Amino acid sequence: MHPAWIVAAVAFLALVGAAGFRAAPGVLMVPLQQEFGWSTTVLSAAVSINLVLFGLTAPFAAALMERFGIRKVTATALVLIGAGSALTVLVNQSWQILLTWGLLIGLGTGSMALVFAATITNTWFVKSRGLVIGILTAGSAAGQLVFLPFIAMLAQNPGWRQASLLIAAGALAVVPLVLKFLKNSPADVGVLPYGETLPAEASSQAPVAQAPVPQVPPVEPGRRSNAAVRALQVLRRASRVRTFWALVAGFAICGATTNGLIGTHFIPSAHDHGMTETTAAGLLAVVGIFDIVGTIASGWLTDRFNPRILLAVYYQFRGIGLLVLPLLLSAEVQPSMIVFVVIYGLDWVATVPPTAAICREHFGADGSVVFGWVFAAHQLGAAAAALAAGAIRDSTGQYTYAWFGAAAMCTIAAVISATIRKHAGSRIPAPAGAST
Repeated sequence: MHPAWIVAAVAFLALVGAAGFRAAPGVLMVPLQQEFGWSTTVLSAAVSINLVLFGLTAPFAAALMERFGIRKVTATALVLIGAGSALTVLVNQSWQILLTWGLLIGLGTGSMALVFAATITNTWFVKSRGLVIGILTAGSAAGQLVFLPFIAMLAQNPGWRQASLLIAAGALAVVPLVLKFLKNSPADVGVLPYGETLPAEASSQAPVAQAPVPQVPPVEPGRRSNAAVRALQVLRRASRVRTFWALVAGFAICGATTNGLIGTHFIPSAHDHGMTETTAAGLLAVVGIFDIVGTIASGWLTDRFNPRILLAVYYQFRGIGLLVLPLLLSAEVQPSMIVFVVIYGLDWVATVPPTAAICREHFGADGSVVFGWVFAAHQLGAAAAALAAGAIRDSTGQYTYAWFGAAAMCTIAAVISATIRKHAGSRIPAPAGAST
């Protein structure tokens, strides 16, 4: 077995361990309100801080992984998530939940964001990149699937504090595996990335003309002088490319309609309609199951079809689902709700493989850091949606306008994605002497 697959397996487990908190806010929101009397807006603000840091940390985390190595950054991130979740059991003031849910866990999850999956894929794989990033992205869904039912049960009995400790344990349990098996680059074990061949080997292949595949050379820790400077330099170069802003706009809407809205407010909204928290959490767990299938399938499709068309289709189907959701919510789970959960699960983060592929196509070796900035927009959109939906719920007593607004935004994202230019001439090359 090529060592790249071992690294991918450990990265998958790390993403599972880091995903526990993303299942928590929707489940823990009602118990915290009942114990402390905090408003939906206050708790939504804590989630928004988390999502903002989740997003803004990502591009710097990608550069830090290049500077200090994937293993050190990943282990540190998991420790931050574990510490933030464990300290949550001590909170008794609203500002403290902003510190634990927002600051500590936000920094940790940001360093373990989907840019981590893109960095692993670009560093270790030349062949099957779409499939691999689909599998790694599904690790986040698997984390939601693993943790969500247990968090929901613990939140009901014995209580939300035990649920927080479960999240901490899940994150910390993966740290030894990361330190032992997560290598920084193929050079660490003396191999080429999976699917890459030496020039002599390549020349011996059948002389069939093939499109060049962007190859990211292994990066040795310490080669980057300043991770923050590199991240900002990449942002400056990418900001001159129209495709970058199209991806930013689409992914901001993606974040708003997943982590920000459904991930944070689906369970409270279902509770408003008389559904129990455990039942609603079970529905989100089903979303996680089908998210695994949908994301891996999306990675396979991305290796074979135009990623722009895939994005447009994904966003439009998501918008249709959000448009009908207010009609489906009730105290009992109806067959129509199951259909919604299945379709939304297949579409949940299916957008990641085609988005990462477009970043790699247009920005080459900078693709992982560019994807980090695009992912930052994803989380800023999620933060805005989480806060706005909480405010809508407090002011109107329901979430209906939030669902309809999100459906309209998905149509916008579909149009933007379909119009992204395909030719590589839009790439802005790095200036002479600049690090790529």
